[in-house]
Amino acid sequence: MEATLARKAYRKALNDLQIELVKVQRHVIAHGHKVLVLFEGRDASGKDGTIKRVSEHLSPRDLRVVALGKPGDADQASWYFQRYVAHLPQDGQIVLFNRSWYTRAGVERVMGFASAEDVESFFRDVMTFENLLIDAGFAILKIYLDISREEQAKRLARRESDPLKAWKSSPIDAVALEKWQDYTEARNDMLERTSSIASPWLVINADDKRFARLEAIRLILSEIPCPLVDQHQYPRDPSRTLKFDGEIFSNSDLHA
Repeated sequence: MEATLARKAYRKALNDLQIELVKVQRHVIAHGHKVLVLFEGRDASGKDGTIKRVSEHLSPRDLRVVALGKPGDADQASWYFQRYVAHLPQDGQIVLFNRSWYTRAGVERVMGFASAEDVESFFRDVMTFENLLIDAGFAILKIYLDISREEQAKRLARRESDPLKAWKSSPIDAVALEKWQDYTEARNDMLERTSSIASPWLVINADDKRFARLEAIRLILSEIPCPLVDQHQYPRDPSRTLKFDGEIFSNSDLHA
């Protein structure tokens, strides 16, 4: 695949993959499955755009996109996972989280919004929490969109100059590059401590937004069993997607 996917080829591939996604959703609805897809990644890694392409042609009655804001006082005083439980999918539903409980292992940790004790408590509990969900019949897919430092700098600069993207800007953006190494270390720790056979992290090189969107859909098609979809027809690209297997992850793994 070329470094930048041509628009015409991208449109054709996206259309084909979105048709398959509709088949997956019909299967989820028919069999009462509960599907949970978590999208994590650095600031400006393309989560919004990717989620938009995933959800674009799916039935809104059976799909929800969850993007929670800053926790309030009641949230702060409650069990950390409690506010996420309220948004879990019901039978026949797909829920896409635009950032999830893993915010504690990333932004909250790096920015000092959570104490070291809070972070360690999260790591002690998170896999138990996810295993309880899996035992209760939830399918969990964890996708991390990773970008290079150079690409992040370009995208953050475009946010500042584009009035249509002003809503994306936040005070956290201003220090994203400054704290690049801190975010890298937090990401590596998160991947190492929260990836399991039952709920592994799938990491996508998202420097090419078009590729990342297509690859995210391919991952969903490959990870959610559906007899209506020929998974071999839509293989993931191993040169740009990693299934985290417990090894220390570095930028060079996807950004050669």
